[in-house]
Amino acid sequence: MALIVQKYGGTSVGTPDRIKNVAQRVAKFKMLGHQVVVVVSAMSGETNRLIALAKEVQPTPDLREMDVLVSTGEQVTIALLSMALMELGLKAKSYTGSQVKIVTDSAHTKARIVDIEEHNMRADLDAGCVVVVAGFQGVDEKGNITTLGRGGSDTTGVALAAALKADECQIYTDVDGVYTTDPRVVPEARRLKTITFEEMLEMASLGSKVLQIRSVEFAGKYKVKLRVLSSFDDEGEGTLITFEENEKMEQAIISGIAFNRDEAKITVLGVPDRPGIAYQILGPVADANVDVDMIIQNVGADGTTDFTFTVHRNEYKKTLDVLKAVQAHIGAREITGDDRIAKVSVIGVGMRSHAGIASTMFRTLAEEGINIQMISTSEIKISVVIDEKYMELAVRVLHKAFNLDQEA
Repeated sequence: MALIVQKYGGTSVGTPDRIKNVAQRVAKFKMLGHQVVVVVSAMSGETNRLIALAKEVQPTPDLREMDVLVSTGEQVTIALLSMALMELGLKAKSYTGSQVKIVTDSAHTKARIVDIEEHNMRADLDAGCVVVVAGFQGVDEKGNITTLGRGGSDTTGVALAAALKADECQIYTDVDGVYTTDPRVVPEARRLKTITFEEMLEMASLGSKVLQIRSVEFAGKYKVKLRVLSSFDDEGEGTLITFEENEKMEQAIISGIAFNRDEAKITVLGVPDRPGIAYQILGPVADANVDVDMIIQNVGADGTTDFTFTVHRNEYKKTLDVLKAVQAHIGAREITGDDRIAKVSVIGVGMRSHAGIASTMFRTLAEEGINIQMISTSEIKISVVIDEKYMELAVRVLHKAFNLDQEA
């Protein structure tokens, strides 16, 4: 008998029929003798509907009241799923985040989990109940309802699995696992049987939308075994996200290709090459609450330097405005930008023990006439910035160059 935490997203519980299907799936695990905790999101589209309602009443909604409002979406789902389980003859009990209780800090709309009181859930599990918990929400020390922000339900599932020391946390989505790249771009993309936490973290941070990065970080920190499965397929092992040292794995050199269109590049030209210039450029950007990704600095022969960095495309204009306001102060000759770029990354723990990955990547892109504008590396990834119009071509040729369309 195992203790399993299952998480179902909004699409999986988007209609009463789909909620009944989730109940049937949970029932199969109960019949095998497992204890099951189910974490659910709001029904598909419900959170957006609630946000729209709030903005009709208050154009810039109060964050505390926004949390009170949007947390009701999951409350509907946990009650309906509990009813569906009861209809199948199972004992079930629903919990809101505050009933569990999932204690968070007080950062409304983007709270972080501080502690989870699991004893009530354990008592219900021992009594044979399926425990159904609202994802995405908690309560602060003063009793205020809080929400966890983007990817919050995944994070709830992983956090509960960590608190309960579950044997596995299963994340059910509209895909049947983690693929070598997006099958919509490369039809030959393969589902991976296993992937390490390090690789999944890189893929999540570099553009893969299968799992939110916060949930992967949480799972890695507390050593929670994660499995990504499809809520629409009855069969399939999905993808197990686990630890390299704990699993006997046939590890490919490269596990996947990630890409991200949401990038923009800004170049500050001809600033004095002196200590502190990087801070003078990036300090105002940070003060404007803009996250910077890749950074390159080139030193010229005339005692000046060119400084290039990337930001999210949504922050492009804001960042340009911030820098142009301090252009004279930092002594920049010119500030330019490009919001038609993309980032393409090759990822794999096998890089640590194999040489020549970078040269293969750069040669492959050169053969297709794709110019590399920026390069960033870590132990297990190489990222390049290229013109957006070449992104899909780059992903396809790199996928083939690293033999990702073939079984390992």
